[in-house]
Amino acid sequence: DVQLQASGGGLVQVGGSLRLSCAASEFTFDEGQIAWFRQAPGKEREGVSSISASDGVTYYSDSVKGRFTISIDNHKATVYLQMNSLKPEDTAVYYCAAGLGNSGSYSLRGYGMSYWGKGTQVTVSS
Repeated sequence: DVQLQASGGGLVQVGGSLRLSCAASEFTFDEGQIAWFRQAPGKEREGVSSISASDGVTYYSDSVKGRFTISIDNHKATVYLQMNSLKPEDTAVYYCAAGLGNSGSYSLRGYGMSYWGKGTQVTVSS
């Protein structure tokens, strides 16, 4: 079975940076999409960013565009989310997810995401 493990969360001050990692096992890293989602207490899950494993095409939500960067290391079977200029509203549990197909930007709505990892907490203090 595909397993995804997110890590790298923590407590950071406003304006700071964090890099999240999503390590995948038993997932074919030359196809499909991998995405990051987040969910804050009392709020709906939000798609943050996704990347195509085959061609590196990326998508971002408007709320993080220009501040977050998603990248992939196929050899390490790991996807990263570099988060800069963090804001209090970025506080949430962040999850990574993966799917074997390519849903384009609809991946940020969860389409095609068949596998989900446990989350990692990101807290931005003001």
